[in-house]
Amino acid sequence: MAASTAAFGLLVSLATGCGSSSGSGRTTLRLVVPEYGDTPATSSKAYWDKLTRAFAAAHPGMNAEVTLHPWADVDREVTRMVEAGDAPDVALMGAYSDFAAQDRLYPADELLSVQREANFLPTLAEAGTFGYSLYGLPFVASSRLLFYNEALFDKAGAKPPKTWSDLKEAAEALKAAGVTYPYALPLGPEEAHAEALIWELSNGGGYTDSSGGYSIASEENTETFRWIKDNLVEPELTGPVAPAAFDRRDAFAAFLRGEVGMVNGYPSLLHQARAKGIRVGTLTMPVSDTLGDSKAPPSVGVADWMMAFKHDDNRELVREFVDFVYEDKNLNEFARRYDLLPSTVSAGQASQGAGTDPSTEQFLNALSSAQLYPVNEPSWLQVSDTIKRNIGKAVAPSADPQKVLEDIAQQARASAEPK
Repeated sequence: MAASTAAFGLLVSLATGCGSSSGSGRTTLRLVVPEYGDTPATSSKAYWDKLTRAFAAAHPGMNAEVTLHPWADVDREVTRMVEAGDAPDVALMGAYSDFAAQDRLYPADELLSVQREANFLPTLAEAGTFGYSLYGLPFVASSRLLFYNEALFDKAGAKPPKTWSDLKEAAEALKAAGVTYPYALPLGPEEAHAEALIWELSNGGGYTDSSGGYSIASEENTETFRWIKDNLVEPELTGPVAPAAFDRRDAFAAFLRGEVGMVNGYPSLLHQARAKGIRVGTLTMPVSDTLGDSKAPPSVGVADWMMAFKHDDNRELVREFVDFVYEDKNLNEFARRYDLLPSTVSAGQASQGAGTDPSTEQFLNALSSAQLYPVNEPSWLQVSDTIKRNIGKAVAPSADPQKVLEDIAQQARASAEPK
């Protein structure tokens, strides 16, 4: 999920009508989506309820039936439906390419006009392309920047960091000033793959090499985790919770309590912090001393993907619904609701023109050149799960970072092998 908001375990079904079938094709679309809210008051149900009613009103005789699952369950539920021969018409989730590789999805050029397809932000469109066609339609997105608590920095006499050495120095000053989490390092299973990639990119590494193959145990990545372990974790600059047991939501909650000096965050956290009166500074991720601060690495970008499953009688219905979803007003309403970034050029321009918080622009700028997960690799869903469950072990006290990364890389290679 772009914002990776913890779901609250709600499963909701809603519909705009009872639905029926006709000789020309089905008239009721089945959509499966994740729950972006974390309380009943912030549930995504309200958005989809409004959108499906509007869709039915604009398309007489067509209806949409929506099922919401918690983020932790939606990928598994859609996979279960597909394996049971009961795929939905449209799904929204964190990966798409495994279904594209099975030839189960419509390519975008069978659903969208040329103008609508060309409207996606290039970085996102590239990540949504499998083979030579766009199958993963980016829905909403986010990018990551380093947040720092300006009041805690002032108290500690710390300076905003540009390099890893600067970051360590700032963390030492924050610890001396009594800050609980000088640098919050969430490498727990919730979203460890994001934190890990941010650090890897800042040392010239990443999950894949120039040919697109996995490079999880590269020399650069090994150096990265060895540095984190030796310079942040062992000197106890990451707080009282072991990074492998520290989830992103816990790091964010601590930041909102004023207990964190630095943490990698995205737009919704910035809005929440400012609402609590916390003065937040934002930076691109500091780079390793090897790279030097003259070379800025790409930010990490995250997107959620809408995909349309092929059925004999659903193409026209799916085409009308997807086109409706990607109207600027509908896309922006969802993005604003959860402080996320719209996935299209025109929606982004409309959002800025509507007087959106100017701070959003820095995240849009970061997204334009961001590196996303290798979601167009069909094995990514399984590989990302392996990373999330294991990468935190690389900075454990008795761990050999190289050995941990090599174990993950071996599992990644096995996942990528043809079945």
